[in-house]
Amino acid sequence: MERSSWPIAQQRAEHGEGAIVRTRHANLFRRTARISPLLLTCALLLTGCTATQPRSTTFRLVTYVTHSLPLASIDFSHLTHVNFAFLKPNADGSIRPLGAIGKLDRIVAAAKPYGVKVLIAVGGWGWDDEFEALAESTDSRARFVQEIAAFIALHKLDGVDLDWEYPNLGASGEAFTALVRDLRAALPTGTLLTAAVLADASNAGGASEEIFPLVDYLNLMAYDGPASDHSSLSMARASLDSWVARGLSRDKAILGVPFYSRPGGVSYRRLLESDAAAALGDRIVYGGVEQNYNGPATMRLKVALTKELGGGIMVWELLHDAPGDDALLKVIWEAAQ
Repeated sequence: MERSSWPIAQQRAEHGEGAIVRTRHANLFRRTARISPLLLTCALLLTGCTATQPRSTTFRLVTYVTHSLPLASIDFSHLTHVNFAFLKPNADGSIRPLGAIGKLDRIVAAAKPYGVKVLIAVGGWGWDDEFEALAESTDSRARFVQEIAAFIALHKLDGVDLDWEYPNLGASGEAFTALVRDLRAALPTGTLLTAAVLADASNAGGASEEIFPLVDYLNLMAYDGPASDHSSLSMARASLDSWVARGLSRDKAILGVPFYSRPGGVSYRRLLESDAAAALGDRIVYGGVEQNYNGPATMRLKVALTKELGGGIMVWELLHDAPGDDALLKVIWEAAQ
């Protein structure tokens, strides 16, 4: 099917630790956004907050995790939501067996004492054909909804994150709307229903305004943009503004941030291991190639931006983070307090 016109690579890159680098279509924002001096000051002041402060009731900090991430590496005290990726759909609406059921169940058990919500993420890059087929038929949609609801109940999950990349404007988008509507109707009250969407709402016509009141929030994939600066602050602002302009409430606009670089898809952890200066900016030479990423200072600015214009931060993905006090997750959490 026809894809976004974005001239960027879409691929899966394997790292030594089994990481899956999520490659996305994102939109090339040409506008330049400016952060006011007051906003910059606020962002810098926020970094003095500590992780022991009470969790914000409004700011969401969502991360995707895969089966490759050790349970001990998840700091639940710095999170509000975890999306376990990915459960795969079949064209007939059935779902494929999840090979890491034990890991998922352990994450659910470990998250509960912290009040962290755990969702199952369904799909991911490369499963568009299956979504197209299952969503266009009433029968296959019903089967998918039934199996997702049963999976959530069986594993004591808090909800589901739809990761259809991507429904297009027209019949595809109508099928996506029907799928969201059917899920919302079938899921028990209080069950979370979210979706990952393109960064630029003007290029995401397949995600109709009809779904806005049905979802709890949308994860805006504001990364994998221009190779020279794949997740800039201006792209973040433009992403938030574009979705709000279409009618999404700001508290439902969750800004996605990357814990990896472009063009190499190198984890922030590896960049920092190679050179401690990686923590001082957004660019570093790794393997003879300049990599661009989001360092701590930019993460703080993005938190300040989302506190003004959005509802929180989404991370792809936690496996790429540095450990301990060097963790970008810690930087984001403390800036959010």
